[in-house]
Amino acid sequence: MRRATRDDLSGLPLEVAPRLLGAELRTVVGEDEVRLRLTEVEAYHGHGTGEIPDPGSHARMGRTARNATMWGEPGHLYVYLSHGIHSCVNVVAGPEGQAGGILLRAGEVTGGADAAALRRGANLPLTPLALRDLAKGPGRFGQASGLRHPLHDGIDAVSGDGWHGARAQLWLAETPVADVASGPRVGVAGAAGTDAFPWRFWIAGDPTVSAFRWGRGARDAQAEVRQTTGASSRMPSRGR
Repeated sequence: MRRATRDDLSGLPLEVAPRLLGAELRTVVGEDEVRLRLTEVEAYHGHGTGEIPDPGSHARMGRTARNATMWGEPGHLYVYLSHGIHSCVNVVAGPEGQAGGILLRAGEVTGGADAAALRRGANLPLTPLALRDLAKGPGRFGQASGLRHPLHDGIDAVSGDGWHGARAQLWLAETPVADVASGPRVGVAGAAGTDAFPWRFWIAGDPTVSAFRWGRGARDAQAEVRQTTGASSRMPSRGR
């Protein structure tokens, strides 16, 4: 593997997201290192980024104090709080000044499993099932990484510089993942969570990928999308 560069992440999130599959996010918090191989990601574009407005993005209405990191230099991590509980981790992508993020939805713990388990409150020794599920879903991924909102929002995963007691590095696989699946984003409300935005990417068949679920109003919006496009009524693909 090799360290990610700014250039690797300078494209729009929709272009960069599938290239992150198979990459590793390596974090050191305190003295504990954890390595997470990325198996599922979602792309998000901010206001004015790309040709299609993204109603599911935190930056859809423009720059705010909350989403400021998304508008900055690619390679920093946007760490936000979900439902007032979970710290979720995104890789900032796109040209500086255009908001974009790639949510790290799920991963396989490839190093530091005991440290990740302690961060998640899991019992040791880990069973194979518990190990599989340590970073399955964005909340669990954030816990396993040790990165916390708001303390680590903005940490630089390209330079690897220390940031409030933590370091993060993004490592890319030399050979891209061959079997990439795509579909609607998970749990995103309205049209942003339908086939109109197949901006979720995952390694097909990987057991650490989270299951699909509809966001608020997305199922109804999906029916409207399919009526308009004449698409079949099949359910979106599910990670297993």
